[in-house]
This record gives sequence, structure tokens and C-alpha cells, in this order.
Amino acid sequence: MPRSIFRHALCASVVTVALFAGSSVAVADTKNYSVTAPDGVTLAVQESGNPDGPAIVFIHGLLGSHLNWDAQLKSAALHRYRIITYDLRGHGLSGKPTDADAYRDGRRWADDLATVIQSSHARNPVLVGWSLGGAVISNYLAAYGDGRIAGAVYVDGVIELKTDQIVVHPEVYRDMISPDLKTHLDGERTFLGLCFHTQPDRSTFERLLANAAMASWDMQSAVQSMTVAASEGLSRTRVPVLLIYGARDALVKARPAIARATDLNPQIQSKLYANSGHAPFIEEPDRFNRDLAAFIDTASAR
Repeated sequence: MPRSIFRHALCASVVTVALFAGSSVAVADTKNYSVTAPDGVTLAVQESGNPDGPAIVFIHGLLGSHLNWDAQLKSAALHRYRIITYDLRGHGLSGKPTDADAYRDGRRWADDLATVIQSSHARNPVLVGWSLGGAVISNYLAAYGDGRIAGAVYVDGVIELKTDQIVVHPEVYRDMISPDLKTHLDGERTFLGLCFHTQPDRSTFERLLANAAMASWDMQSAVQSMTVAASEGLSRTRVPVLLIYGARDALVKARPAIARATDLNPQIQSKLYANSGHAPFIEEPDRFNRDLAAFIDTASAR
């Protein structure tokens, strides 16, 4: 082989090896394990990304699971972070207690999040909570403070379960807890459709609908009266907090929710996505992932 050709081939091989090596660091195999909350509920936890990068804990919303974050798990912009997801109690692969107090008591959801952070040994993670996940963050902040986190992102998060902040859909929530299976499943389909201004592709919607069908009926009934300690949690928080809401949200009133949160804590920053509904991380994933990465880099550098 001529020397020049050999040299080019060698360089190409080195570059290829480097690319594969970088990819293996950035996209580690998914790690699955379970942890146990203080009240005995088993929580399914998943990890991926760069195990040595800044940590993110993603907290999904009502009727979801870790599968909601598929666009983030696949994002090249986020592969440099240690990504931790878990299924909330009553959802996905986590335990589904039948006691209503297991869902009404917001402190228990806070304890779950604290258990995930402690058990995963996540160092100063950024918390990212969608919808109900925002209420979980508020309850965590009220119970545990912000000493073990770098920041928090509310994604169309529930600030308070009040009619001035929540769009009322009484017939939908009634059908979701119906003992009649068809009515129940139709209610969940309607709820899921309300999550999007721009509907996802059929395959994604069907997966999310199957995801919703796994959620506990007991949870869906009890969580509607869940305690949310937003005033205690957000008002005392000193780490950076970012609110990302879709302006076309059909479940949470974006501007009143943002106004209430910033009233509790004037240091909170917010972004309003004009073309998104309740799920901007699915509807506008590239923009969301860029905004999230910028926030994490700033928060982790403090």
C-alpha cells in the first residue's frame, strides 16, 4: 500500500475509533433498578447518558412513566448529562398501592423523589417535573429544601390545584375514574389528547395511551385531591428555577400559573412556547432540549 494511502487510512481509522469511543461515553447503556420509598412503595428507576456528567432527574406527569421522556433520552444535546428517570407511584413499573392516602398525601411523593436522589447518589441534580411532576418538586422543596439540588425546571407544572390555574374538565376526570372499562379508557384517551396542541405521530400517541392504561385507578381518583405545598416550597427556594409552559396548554392555565409561581418567588425565570400545548418537551423537543441544556450548565456552574 502506498505510504500516502496508508496514512489516510490510518487517520480515518483513528477518527472512527474516537467517534465510537465518544459515543460510548455519551450514550451509556440504560441501567434499571428499583428503590423503596419510606412507606414501602417500590419505585422503578432508570439511568442513561454520561454517568460522570451533571445529573438530571426527570419526573413525569399524570398517566405517564419514564417513557414520556423519549425525546430527551434520544437527544444528542443531552447525552453529556447523567439522566435519571423514574416511574411515579401508581404509574408504569412502580408499585400501585390501593390506599387513597398513599396518593393524597403530597409528602409521600416528595419522599419518593428524595429516595431516588439519595439512592442514586445523584450529586446536586437538576429536577425537571412535567405537570404533576411540578407538584412533586414543590412538595419536595417544602419537605427537604433545596440543599441537595442545583436547580428545578417546571414544565407546564401544576403550581396549585386551584381553578384559577387549572382548566376545568369535570367530565374527563369523571370518566377517568369510572368503573366502566370503556368509559375509563375513553376518558384517558381524551385526557391524553388534551396534552398536545400539535398531536404526536400515531405510534407515539398509541404508546403513551398504553402507558396511561397502566396507571392505577385508585391513584387517578385520589390524586385529584393531592396536597401541594407550593407556597412553602417555592417561596423558600434559592437555587435557580425555570418555568417552561406551552401558551396553548389545555390543562393548565399557563399565564396564571406562571404569575402565581413568580408571586411566590420573584427570582423565578420563565419561557412561554407559543406553539406548544401541555407537553412542549414532546411538541418542540429540539428547542426544549437546548433550553434545558443551557439551564443545567448555568445551574451546575454555581
